[in-house]
Amino acid sequence: MSNDRFNLKVVGHVQPTIRSQVYTFELKYKLGEMPNVKILSPELIKNSKGENIPHMYIGNKLCLFRPKYFEFCSSDYIADTIIPWISLWLYYYEIWHLTNEWLGGGEHPYGK
Repeated sequence: MSNDRFNLKVVGHVQPTIRSQVYTFELKYKLGEMPNVKILSPELIKNSKGENIPHMYIGNKLCLFRPKYFEFCSSDYIADTIIPWISLWLYYYEIWHLTNEWLGGGEHPYGK
C-alpha cells in the first residue's frame, strides 16, 4: 500500500543566468528514493555535433548528483540541494552547447 504523504511532485521554473532561457521542470520525489527531475520545456536538444546530452538517465531524467557517494539523502532539504542543482545542471547544459564540452564534472551515467 503506498502512502501519498511521502510523495512530492513539483512543477517549477528556473533560469540559470540572466541571459538564459526560463526552463520548466518537473520534480518527483518519494521519501527514501532518488529524486527524478525532467525538463518539460524548452525541449533539451543535442549539441551542434549531434552528441547526446551528457549526464542524463533513461527517460530524460537529469543526473544531478552521484548517488553512490551519498551526495543527497532524505534528510537534505530539496530547496537547498535539488533545486539549485537543477539550475546548475542547466547552466552547464548551456555552456555545453557553446563549447561542445561538459564542464560540470561528475560521472556519466549509463543508459542514454
